[in-house]
Amino acid sequence: MPDIVLSTLNAKFIHAAFGLRYLFANLGDLQSRARIVEFDINQKPLDIAEILLAQNPKIIGLGIYIWNVSEATEVVAAIKRVRPEIKIILGGPEVSYETDGQKIVELADHVITGEADLKFAEVCEQLLSVGRDSVEPKFFSANEVRAREDSRPTNFNLPKIIPAPLPEFAQLKLPYEFYDERDIAHRIIYVEASRGCPFTCEFCLSSLDIPVRAVPIDLFLGEMQKLLDRGVRQFKFVDRTFNLNITASRAILEFFLARHRDGNFYHFEMIPDRLPDALRQIIAKFPPGSLQFEVGIQTFNPEVGKLISRKQNYEHLADNLNFLRKETGVHVHADLIVGLPGETVESFAEGFDRLVALRPQEIQVGILKRLRGTPIVRHDAEWRMIYNPQPKYEILQNKLIDFATMQKLRRFAKYWDLVGNNGNFVETAPLIWQNNSPFAAFMHFSEWLYSRANRTDSIPLARLMEWVFEFLTAEIKLDSQIVAETLWRDYQRGGRNDKPVFLREFLPEEETISPRRSPALPKRQARHLAQGV
Repeated sequence: MPDIVLSTLNAKFIHAAFGLRYLFANLGDLQSRARIVEFDINQKPLDIAEILLAQNPKIIGLGIYIWNVSEATEVVAAIKRVRPEIKIILGGPEVSYETDGQKIVELADHVITGEADLKFAEVCEQLLSVGRDSVEPKFFSANEVRAREDSRPTNFNLPKIIPAPLPEFAQLKLPYEFYDERDIAHRIIYVEASRGCPFTCEFCLSSLDIPVRAVPIDLFLGEMQKLLDRGVRQFKFVDRTFNLNITASRAILEFFLARHRDGNFYHFEMIPDRLPDALRQIIAKFPPGSLQFEVGIQTFNPEVGKLISRKQNYEHLADNLNFLRKETGVHVHADLIVGLPGETVESFAEGFDRLVALRPQEIQVGILKRLRGTPIVRHDAEWRMIYNPQPKYEILQNKLIDFATMQKLRRFAKYWDLVGNNGNFVETAPLIWQNNSPFAAFMHFSEWLYSRANRTDSIPLARLMEWVFEFLTAEIKLDSQIVAETLWRDYQRGGRNDKPVFLREFLPEEETISPRRSPALPKRQARHLAQGV
C-alpha cells in the first residue's frame, strides 16, 4: 500500500492529469512510496472516497480546479469523517488564491499555493518523518477521534497554507515517462515547453505567472522524441504563449514536421498578433489538419481591451488569421468572451461578426468567469459585475447586460458550439446568416431553438438536424430542396449514411458521397477537415 496517493478529478476520462505527473516525478526518494490514482467528475464522490481509502495512505494530495472543486469537497469531507488521521494536502489554481472561507480548505490539513512541483515532496517528507504508528482502517467514535488527534504530534511546524516559490525548470525532473501505455492509447498527452505569460489580462490566472520560464530546448525535444518512440500521436501544449520565443517555437515545429506521420496532431495556444515569416514558413508546410492553434482574441473593442489590460494589434491579428486560413491547413480555434467590463451586446456582436468574417473553423464564445486571484474584481463596483458564487463563477449580469440578456447570450454560446463549431453543420450553418449579421441571425436561431428544445444540452444530432431544417425552411423560408441537400452532405461527410427520415422526400434514393477521412485526428477537427474547411 502506498504512503502517498496523488489524485484529482479530471473533467473527462480522456484528460490525463499533467500536474500529478510533475509531482510524482519530483518526489525523489519518496517516489517508491507513492501512487497516482485518477478519477473524473462523472464518478460519484463516495465511490472515489472508497477507492482512495482502500489504498490505506498516510497522505493524499489532491489537485483542485474550477471544474472539480464541488465534487472534490465531497470527497475530502467523506475521507475526513471516516479516516481523520489521513493527511490531505491540496494544490492547484482553485486553492492557490483567496483560501479564506473555502470549505475544502477548512477540511484539508494543508494547502500548497502556487507551483507545488518541489514543495509537495518537502511537505510529505516532514509529515512522514514524524513516525506515527500506522493504524488499520476502521470506524471511530467522536471521542476516539479526538483522543487519537490529541495523542499525535502537532502541526510539525507546518502552517495550513504553504506558499511554493516558483521553480526553475533546471530544478525539475520532467514527467513524461509517467504517461503509461493506457494514457498513450486513450488520453490526451499534455506537454509544455514553457510556463508563465508576459501579459496582464485581468480575467486570466496566467497573467499572474511572471516571468516566463522555458525548458532547455534540447532537453525538451529529447523528451518529445521518447514520446514519439512510444507511439504518442497527439500532443497538446499547455504553454500560454507558444509563439512568444520565435527561435524556440520554430525549433519545436521543425522537430515535429521532420517526424510527422499521418494522423499526428499538435495543439498550441498562440498570441494572435505575433506570427512572423520565420514561423509562417514552417507552419505552411504542415499537412492539413495536423496543427491546431488556439487564438485568444477575447474582444475586438479596444476600449474594453484597455480596461482589462489586454493589448493586441487588430490589424496584425486579422492578417495572421487570413494567412492561416488561406495559406495553411491549420485548424484555428478562436476565443471571444461575453460579459467583459465595458462590452455591450452591440460591441460584442460587432466583434463576433468580424471574427466570423476571418473564418476560423471554431469560435469559442466563453462566458466571463471570476477566477480566484484575478484582478478583474477591481471592476466590480464601477461596472456592477455580479458573478455566480458557485463554480464556474460565471458572470450573471453587469451594468451593460442584464440577467435576462446574459442568459440569452449563454444559450447563444451553447448552441453555437453545437451548430457552429462541432463540424456537423459546416456547410449548413452559414445558411443561417447568409447576407445578414452572423450574430443577429444566430441569436434569432438560438432563441427560436430554445423555444423548441427548452434545453441547451443532451440534444441528439438527428433531432438537432431536424430543428435546423425546420428553422431554415419554415422560419426564414429558404428553399427546402437546397437545405436538405446541404444537410445531407454535412451528415455524410461526418461519416454517416443512414438517411434521416425527414430528408428522404427531398433526396434521390441512390445519392451518397465518400467523405475524406482522417480517423486518427480528434473528431471535431476531423469533421472540419473532411468537409474541406
